[in-house]
Amino acid sequence: MLWLKAFHIVVVISWFAGLFYLPRIFVNHAMATEPAEIARLKLMEYKLYRFVTPISWMVLASGLWLWFGFGFSGGWLHAKVTLVFFLFGYHYYCGKLVKQFAADLNTRSHIFYRWFNEVPVLILIAVVILVTVKPF
Repeated sequence: MLWLKAFHIVVVISWFAGLFYLPRIFVNHAMATEPAEIARLKLMEYKLYRFVTPISWMVLASGLWLWFGFGFSGGWLHAKVTLVFFLFGYHYYCGKLVKQFAADLNTRSHIFYRWFNEVPVLILIAVVILVTVKPF
């Protein structure tokens, strides 16, 4: 079980790294004006999203294995699972944004993406508190 927990923590950290960086690329892309820079940012967005998506599946698989295989319970877990559900929605919304940027259909400013970039930070803080403190 400890190996599985360690693996789960590693893939969660890796997934969050991608979720922190991808919207930061969106910020830069929304401000970009040079065609070469825009092309480079499109490629970076595509490659990063393609890289972190399988990692998100590993997070889900290892998390479900831990949950159902070892029987964790409590209100904190249901709250955490709800937040993780929203995080998956955020992840796939990022995929939609990657496609919009690729098609030059972005209509939002860099300021929107600066705020958008804070969503996974807030979820991470809440999840760490729930898992560590188990307040309910």
